Amino acid sequence: MIFLHVVGSSSDEYFSAYSYFSSNSGGDMKLNQSWYKIGDSKTLVIIKSFCLTRVAKMINILFFIFILVTCSVSYRVDSNQSIQKEDLELENHLKLINKPPLKSINTKFGDIIDCIDINKQPTLDHPLLKNHKLQRKPTFEKPITKTGVKNSPAKSKFLLEKYSCPTGTVPIRRTTKEDLIRTKLLLNYHILTKENPGTHVAYVTVFSFAGPFYGVRGDSSLYNPKVEKDQISSAHLWVQNGPVDTNNKIVAGWHVAPQLYGDNATHVFAAWTSDNFKKTGCYNYHCQGFVQTDNQIYLGTRAEKTSVYGGDIYEVSISITQDLMTKNWWVNMENRSIGYFPGALFSNLAMADTVGWGGRTSTSAGTPSPPMGSGVFPDDNFVHAAYFRHVAFRNKLGQLYGPDLQQTRSFTDKPECFGVKYYGDQGRDVGYSLQFGGPGGNCGN
Repeated sequence: MIFLHVVGSSSDEYFSAYSYFSSNSGGDMKLNQSWYKIGDSKTLVIIKSFCLTRVAKMINILFFIFILVTCSVSYRVDSNQSIQKEDLELENHLKLINKPPLKSINTKFGDIIDCIDINKQPTLDHPLLKNHKLQRKPTFEKPITKTGVKNSPAKSKFLLEKYSCPTGTVPIRRTTKEDLIRTKLLLNYHILTKENPGTHVAYVTVFSFAGPFYGVRGDSSLYNPKVEKDQISSAHLWVQNGPVDTNNKIVAGWHVAPQLYGDNATHVFAAWTSDNFKKTGCYNYHCQGFVQTDNQIYLGTRAEKTSVYGGDIYEVSISITQDLMTKNWWVNMENRSIGYFPGALFSNLAMADTVGWGGRTSTSAGTPSPPMGSGVFPDDNFVHAAYFRHVAFRNKLGQLYGPDLQQTRSFTDKPECFGVKYYGDQGRDVGYSLQFGGPGGNCGN
């Protein structure tokens, strides 16, 4: 860099010009001084050059400042417009899924449960359900539960405490804008084609040659694994059909998901998609999909009690069953048909080619995985590791079958962190059963 500093002589007939510059090698600043006589043509050229250089530099600096200001303003405008657009989309979405309640119940856990007219619930406004007829009860008999079970684990309490919704209304957990923001990225957790570095599984599936399938059931022990705010740990069963890219799937079970509920409690849940969660599907009532029919148990209900390793065991009975008359897929919990996913929502779920049971965890890349289930590996002891017992799939005749060992596949992607073990038929107390889970930790996330 070169610049001039003009200093007059004592006689004012000469002036000196100082130039400062740095060497090409980036060394110390150097100073040169030259004296010029006033009136000399060379002097005028130097003065003119000096002035033009100063002006050019000022113009460049002003232009640079102008560009910075323009870019900053443009960024802020674009950013504000993007935020405003996102806020508007969220508000419009909330209007779709939060209907005016006939009654609201404040739970002791801080949730607001709205009692909505059963004929005016959000899912019935879905474009694909324009001519849908509300189904209040399934046409099939209630799913078969175990009989004559000795030492049966206690059932955790899922009913609305103190009050239930009035006749003709159904309970739906009110969704807030914060809920939608927190859950925006959570569906990646269930996407089958996406390689999520922080997602790990341990499950048992039944081979398609044993199908087709029209339902799945199991009794799952309830736990409350410790997770951080951006993590999930779940136990669930599912039905699915179709190619991976357009996978149709329904999931039901329990999980600990702070991003979904804003707490570290254990909640029952369901999720669905007709395209592998690319454009369709959600958890619970966060989009139009699930039709609620029961007036006491609702998706997102919090479990009041959970199991303790080596101590008291609490469990929940879960099933997903297709009504062969209506093609709707019913979710049953605690021997109560709480609602259904209309068959019209799905592009390829007239039947299922896969059913399964197991656990899944998710965490941010580069962070340790949370525990799955009780946090311990399967060890043949049902008061230690988490389990599904009395597992079964349903055929087209409505009959329930426990899968034989040769019909199943057991899989875990990180055996050093999580395990799964299918036992087959273990007799009257547990029937066809499996254990899953593990401590998590550094699993190569």
